[in-house]
Amino acid sequence: MNSWFTVKVKYTKQLENGSFKRVSEPYLLAAMTFTDAEARIYEELGTTIRGEFQVTGIARTDLHDIFQYDDTETWFKCKVTYDRMDEEGEKAKTVSQNFLVSAANVKEAYERTVESLSTMMIDFVIASIVSSPIVEIFPYREEDVQSPAMKKIVVEDESEERTPVRAVFSASGSDFDDTEEEVFVADESEEDSTSELEDDFSNDEDE
Repeated sequence: MNSWFTVKVKYTKQLENGSFKRVSEPYLLAAMTFTDAEARIYEELGTTIRGEFQVTGIARTDLHDIFQYDDTETWFKCKVTYDRMDEEGEKAKTVSQNFLVSAANVKEAYERTVESLSTMMIDFVIASIVSSPIVEIFPYREEDVQSPAMKKIVVEDESEERTPVRAVFSASGSDFDDTEEEVFVADESEEDSTSELEDDFSNDEDE
């Protein structure tokens, strides 16, 4: 059964001005175990990153769904809360779930989250929206037959003015409801004390 993992990768990146800089960037992918996550990131990035790169950390990531639109590569993490009712219809507790949505800004992230959750039959509150440093996501693949981290919905509009296409990805095992994340960190003696990009998933606090 697959879950989401955030994998930090350190490598030498060529900047737009032609200079080179050592960076640490987080990627999000669906995998069954930490070992699978590490193997898949090497598979996915092996042909796109020039030179050597190193996996410096892997964290199991609490995400309920991912709403990916094809008009932007900027990501936001949205925390949604709602009241879960017990069998007698009385309020049991407030449940929190994290969603990842691609959007140009916070306002658009809010609107797209509301749109994506519009079919929910209960009232919900978007408690927080924070920018995510995630560079790219690698969701469910057809060959991963045991993986439920699959594309569920694709929405297109045939009108003259093009509407961004939305894809929704989900992985069971990611609905932890405020449980702590498991984290794997590579043993790297030369690792910098702080990386260029901070991954808000690997040390997420329940705001």
